Amino acid sequence: MSHFFSPAVIESISSGIGTSRALIPKEQDISVLFCDVRGFSRVSEKSHRDLHELLDRISNALGLMTKVIMRFEGVVADFQGDSALAFWGWPKQLDSGPEAACRTALLIHREFQIAAQNEKGSLAGFQVGVDHGNAIAGKIGSEEQCKVGVFGPVVNLTSRLKGMTKQFRVPILIDEATARFVRKHFPASEARVRKLGLVRPKGIETPLMVSELLPPEGEPDTISNDLLREHEQAVDDFMAGYWSDAFDTFDSMPVSNRAKEMLLLYMAHNNYEPPPDWDGVIELDEK
Repeated sequence: MSHFFSPAVIESISSGIGTSRALIPKEQDISVLFCDVRGFSRVSEKSHRDLHELLDRISNALGLMTKVIMRFEGVVADFQGDSALAFWGWPKQLDSGPEAACRTALLIHREFQIAAQNEKGSLAGFQVGVDHGNAIAGKIGSEEQCKVGVFGPVVNLTSRLKGMTKQFRVPILIDEATARFVRKHFPASEARVRKLGLVRPKGIETPLMVSELLPPEGEPDTISNDLLREHEQAVDDFMAGYWSDAFDTFDSMPVSNRAKEMLLLYMAHNNYEPPPDWDGVIELDEK
């Protein structure tokens, strides 16, 4: 059963209350994490003549993700190609909000960095979205076939956040509720948050403030606290319509700070002047 269910689910269905009762879907606060391998489509195109090798590489990546998810007692809901969908909050209710999901994302990030040095580039990068909110989790499906899963808008938003990592050029994106939690409950020696912008994803009416989840200052391939504060000030200026100030700040930052590129491109597309009806929100044309 351990090959088909996460430990938390096995513990629940082995508790003596019966499998059917243990798997009843429940509506409650859920943290969702969606992660996959960056550049998988490009890699699969190059490896189409050796599918077994490709499967081995993806299995290694999914194995790394799963190991960390289970370490923090998450439930793996699904594998989709090179991606893993996991959640927290069922069957056990969350006592600490999105903490476990955030720690999982950061540790997967670190493990991928280490693995990339030893796997000849096969695990060279990954992208993650983390969202927290009300959802239904448990047995989901039909009478003929079902699985343990999670359902609700929070799942869609998590997938959108993961997709937006490509546009913002960062590995981990989180929603505003999760960002507030990290700022309040995580010391900077464990995790940091960088506000990146207010966006309206295609097909969604409510604007979404997106932020990057970062490891502590001093870890490899991360930014300093000073640069983090400068970046957030430039984002505030951008949203307030002070594009000249925002441009000057972004332009003075090192090229390695690629998170600035999306806002710089947006300003360039609008001839460096906020539109007449500017409300601080970037409209995204693609999912």
